[in-house]
Amino acid sequence: MKILITGATGFIGTWVTKSLLDRGHDIRVISRSGTANFHFPSEKIEVVRADITNQDSLTKAFQDVDSVFHLAGLIGYSRAMRQQMVTTNVVGTQNVVESCLKARCRRLVYMSSVVAIGASFDGASPLNENSKYELHDLNLGYFETKHRAEKIVSEAVTAGKIDAVILNPSTIYGPGDAKKGSRSTQVKVAQGKFPVYTSGGVNVVHIHDVVNAAYRAWEIGRSGERYILAGENILIHDLFKHIAEAAGVPPPRIYLPNPVVHTLGKVGDFLETKGIKTPLNSETAWTSTLFHWFDNSKAKRELSLNPTSAKKAIGESVLWMKEHGVI
Repeated sequence: MKILITGATGFIGTWVTKSLLDRGHDIRVISRSGTANFHFPSEKIEVVRADITNQDSLTKAFQDVDSVFHLAGLIGYSRAMRQQMVTTNVVGTQNVVESCLKARCRRLVYMSSVVAIGASFDGASPLNENSKYELHDLNLGYFETKHRAEKIVSEAVTAGKIDAVILNPSTIYGPGDAKKGSRSTQVKVAQGKFPVYTSGGVNVVHIHDVVNAAYRAWEIGRSGERYILAGENILIHDLFKHIAEAAGVPPPRIYLPNPVVHTLGKVGDFLETKGIKTPLNSETAWTSTLFHWFDNSKAKRELSLNPTSAKKAIGESVLWMKEHGVI
């Protein structure tokens, strides 16, 4: 059987592709350029030129495909990236769902995100798969587009059009994560160049745990279900501390209270209207002060998720940075 992967050259996609290849599956990946580079032998991988934002280009890619791992997506935290995220995350996912329907694919595994579930303002209770999304008023582009994309998949399942499983990974750490553009802050922490921290919290999960659970979801996940692939809930303060310790640099020591963070975010919004890029705007301010804490019991129970400790996942991330000259 042939498995098609979108987003195969991204951080998650690279590891998922390698995992499926190592398990002996027949792999096809799509690429806008028609080429795909991996850090492992990939001669057996078929590369098809296509773009998820162009429905017509997907016809050939989906021919004779048994299953699809839809991993492609765009992460952004600025108003300027909103339309691009709508096109990639929402329209792209709609195109993938329609292509699965037309090609009569047996199963779709959609890699969503915990942002589609939301976050809390105080961390009092970790969110689970049934938690209500309550962040619409904040109008956070990445959160909103992933939430909309996930609804497209779930509604298609409810309508009996496709068989699909939805995965909601938390913040993924491990070898190679520093290549992601969204990890610039963590890289600066590892370089000892980021002196501040905020009040929020994150959930850290190892890339290998996500990949293994994704495979189990493809094998036995219940159609229409979402599964939170999460590890350990920690404060941002502790996240930065683990990164700094692994890198051998001083951790950030200056605490920025929430009012200060949000004020700086508004200043960043204003500067962006003038064409000036800033490290902080309203979206990044909210993202850094919310508590992204989640309950992983369902994935443990149904997908045999066995989370690695946050410290180990972060340590392997930093080790990769050292080995590849990032720090």
